[in-house]
Amino acid sequence: MNLSRNWLADFVDTAGIDNAAFCDRMTATGSKVETCEELGADIENVVVARVTHLERHPNSDHLWICRLDAGARGQDIQIVTGAQNLFEGALVPAALPVARLPGGVVIRAGKLRGVESNGMLCSMGELKLTAHDMPGKAEDGILILDDDCADRLGEDIRDVLLLRDSVVDFEITSNRPDCLSVLGLAREAAVSFGRELRVPAPAVRGCGDGDRVENHLSVRIDAPDLCYRYAARIVKNVKIAPSPLWMRMRLRASGVRPINNIVDITNYVMLEYGQPMHAFDYRCLDGSAIVVRRAGKDEAFRSLDSTDHVLDENMLVIADRKKAVALAGVMGGENSEITDGTATVVFESACFNGASVRVTARKNGMRTESSTRFEKGLDPENCLPSLERACELVELLGAGDVVDGVLDIYPAPRPRTVLPFTPERYNRFLGTHIPTEHMLQTLRGLGCRLENDRIEVPSFRADLACMNDIAEEVVRIYGYDRIESSRMNAETTLGGRSEKQRFQLDIENALVGMGLSQIHTFSFISPKDYDKIRLPADSPARRSVVISNPLGEDTGVMRTTALPSMMSVLARNRNFNNADVRLFEMASVYLPHESAGELPDEPRVLTLGMYGKADFYTVKGICEGLLRRAGICAEFTACTDNPSYHPGRCARVLAPDGAVLGVLGQADPRMAENYGFEEPVLLAELNFEQLFAHAALQRVYRPLPKYPATTRDFSFVCDEETEVGTIARVMKQAGGKLVEDVELFDIYRGPQVGKGKKSVSMRARLRAADRTLTVEEADSVSRKILNDLELRLGLTLRS
Repeated sequence: MNLSRNWLADFVDTAGIDNAAFCDRMTATGSKVETCEELGADIENVVVARVTHLERHPNSDHLWICRLDAGARGQDIQIVTGAQNLFEGALVPAALPVARLPGGVVIRAGKLRGVESNGMLCSMGELKLTAHDMPGKAEDGILILDDDCADRLGEDIRDVLLLRDSVVDFEITSNRPDCLSVLGLAREAAVSFGRELRVPAPAVRGCGDGDRVENHLSVRIDAPDLCYRYAARIVKNVKIAPSPLWMRMRLRASGVRPINNIVDITNYVMLEYGQPMHAFDYRCLDGSAIVVRRAGKDEAFRSLDSTDHVLDENMLVIADRKKAVALAGVMGGENSEITDGTATVVFESACFNGASVRVTARKNGMRTESSTRFEKGLDPENCLPSLERACELVELLGAGDVVDGVLDIYPAPRPRTVLPFTPERYNRFLGTHIPTEHMLQTLRGLGCRLENDRIEVPSFRADLACMNDIAEEVVRIYGYDRIESSRMNAETTLGGRSEKQRFQLDIENALVGMGLSQIHTFSFISPKDYDKIRLPADSPARRSVVISNPLGEDTGVMRTTALPSMMSVLARNRNFNNADVRLFEMASVYLPHESAGELPDEPRVLTLGMYGKADFYTVKGICEGLLRRAGICAEFTACTDNPSYHPGRCARVLAPDGAVLGVLGQADPRMAENYGFEEPVLLAELNFEQLFAHAALQRVYRPLPKYPATTRDFSFVCDEETEVGTIARVMKQAGGKLVEDVELFDIYRGPQVGKGKKSVSMRARLRAADRTLTVEEADSVSRKILNDLELRLGLTLRS
């Protein structure tokens, strides 16, 4: 929003406040300033002068020697010019040495073909003006000023043509459409600087000839859900002409091109009041009626910019009895455009549904000043004052006769928001000590009415809906920089981690202590990643949560396994020539339910990955260390059916109750090859939720044994498929409490034990907690162990 400070002065006096102070204070109170431009600052020493004498240059057939009267700046100034539109008595802008013009042009005294020239006469282009700024003036010659400048000889051209101004560009947030107007920003400036706001009520005399608007026009709203209010007035005996200089210059400063008095009035009111308006040529309205309705299916419409559009039933149009004459809130139609032959005009001031306007504008590729305002949600109460202001300007400019009466259709007036005024609560909420009187002054300055400790919020502030909003208004005007620092004064609770969080942190610290580095990866992967880790086509793990709006084709689903993420990071490290890598991730996976409406489960999986100086027993040892730290007596059993792991180097981790805690082992060489690996890759996946469920978080410490232990060694010949872990488990169960530990100390394969066989040597450590075991007791335990091994596994001692 571009704000002219000259225009602002109509409503609030900011004299004595320079641009820097103005911009700083407005930004501090919530109206963020983007830029501030000094209009006319690039023009210096250009004044109004009268041509008193013209004669041909003696050495040129196209140059003229001009004598100028510039009042106090000189009454006989000679300038040589090539312009052909001059005449004696003409009023012109003269650049006197040393002068500066837009674009960095510097004018000095000199000679043209031997004749002295003390300056230059300026055209519109040299003053950075256009034909819209100066209608009726020659574009290819010197700018001839109007006769009313005759008594202003020698005055600065910036003051004569109203070029001297400061334009402040504000960034207006979507919740403050009221600030998309000079009046809205004037209100903010008045309360920010403690100045008086002057907003005179528009006064319209009317033609007074007994004619009424009802004699000319009828208005009907067929879509009250999209059009909240529609007001209209008629102006007859219209005289289309250029707008006066003051209006053209204000529009120019605001970035709006002047066109003619009627169109300029609608733009002027839109900028001043923030209410977009439209003017129709009355003779183009079939049936002398306006109907606000939804467009028909595939209804054709040609807008003012001569673009054809095809509308649909969700778009709102302003129509007459036969056709659409405007796209509501966006742009008028070419079929009702104001032209030089327009004699009667219908002024429209309406309030439309913001979302509808935005959708309509986007579908038709038409973003206009009007749609920008409507889509943010405007105030229906602003329709009538804006319409009255437009008619007031019509009378002020002598642009026509305003017909008496107003057509105002307002189906459902909005109730005002009323909030309690509680200064103590505001201060408590803000942690401040702002005086109540300052709050009252601020809220009244912002347009609120206060009575009996109640705040009636103005209709143009739909963003004020609760106590927090009122407190924000108070503190932003008071000044955030004035709030004193203070200690927090509130009841608080002692923060801390939950038991599960402490367990997770303990696990992560343990892994870091074992030499692993923690990673964090994205939870979304490509469906093709399931092929790379060799998941079968019918695997349930392929059923994933699909992302509706993915970042790319490689991030289309939420992962059900963290293996692809770990393998990708390992592969990246391998590509960077990192020779020995050990990583872990506490990864979340997403398991969808059968019902599409339910959110997926999000269990966490502790994923380990490594290559380099590591083998199967490395990753198994790390997992055993974690399990011991968690107090879980887990078992490891062979796993041959996991497609992502080597069938002969993979183990399933089981809890004492048989629950599966995870899987570990060497990656299947074919999967490793998919990620560019030739060397072995070791992996582990442990279900964190199961780990936590089976963890012994309360540690029980036993004293060191008082009595010595005795050992017994056993060597068996068994099938290759027999697992050492199974043998150890049977030995522990057979010996009961007297078997303190069982460990493997040798495996032998060779001709002496036969093909498909292996010799396994196990050592059992026996100990009693309350006595020293006798040889007889140790032998008895050994016999029971041998007996159970033979009965359950068919194992006998090797001879």
